[in-house]
Amino acid sequence: MLQRIIRFSFSSTTPMKDAITSKIQQAFKPQYFQIENESHKHSVPKGSETHFKLVIVSDDFSGLSKVQCHQKIYSLLQPEFQKGLHALSLMTKTANEWNQDSSVNVSPSCMGGSKKK
Repeated sequence: MLQRIIRFSFSSTTPMKDAITSKIQQAFKPQYFQIENESHKHSVPKGSETHFKLVIVSDDFSGLSKVQCHQKIYSLLQPEFQKGLHALSLMTKTANEWNQDSSVNVSPSCMGGSKKK
């Protein structure tokens, strides 16, 4: 049986991360939720909150395609995009899908902008 777990990748909280977390928890009541600020992997100032990785396990995704799941999240977080959120890396699964495969891919570092070698 899947336990309800909320995991944060960093112990500190920040305004954008807090807003995203609150909205996701309220809208999807996830059985598992992970949020990671990946802004440091991109060409943005130190301390930025522009790029996040979200892993959301919720039965609210039952019967939806991945595109539909992602559309729901993007719609929910539209105000955050207007406040500076730039990109999301999303993994959306139902509890059954998560029980079959709970692996999470590692995000690559950005190679655009000033990160090019």
